Amino acid sequence: MDELNGKMLACQILITGLIARVANESRDPLRFLTDFRDEIRAVVKGINIAGIEHSDRVRFVAQQTVDELFSLMKPPSGD
Repeated sequence: MDELNGKMLACQILITGLIARVANESRDPLRFLTDFRDEIRAVVKGINIAGIEHSDRVRFVAQQTVDELFSLMKPPSGD
C-alpha cells in the first residue's frame, strides 16, 4: 500500500507541475487555474463510481484531492 501511495503522490506532483507550467504560459494564469479547477471538480462530481458501497465517500476524498492540488497554486474557492 505504501508503494501505491508513493506512486499516487508522485502523479499528483507531476500533474500539479504540468498545470502550473501551462498556467504560467497562458495570458491570464489565475483565470486558467480557476477554469481548469472548476472543470476537474465538475468531472469528479459527475463521474460514475460503480462497485463501491460508499461512493459518496470516494467522491468526497477525490474532491479534497483536487482542492489540495490546486491549493498549491491558489486557494480553493468557497463553492
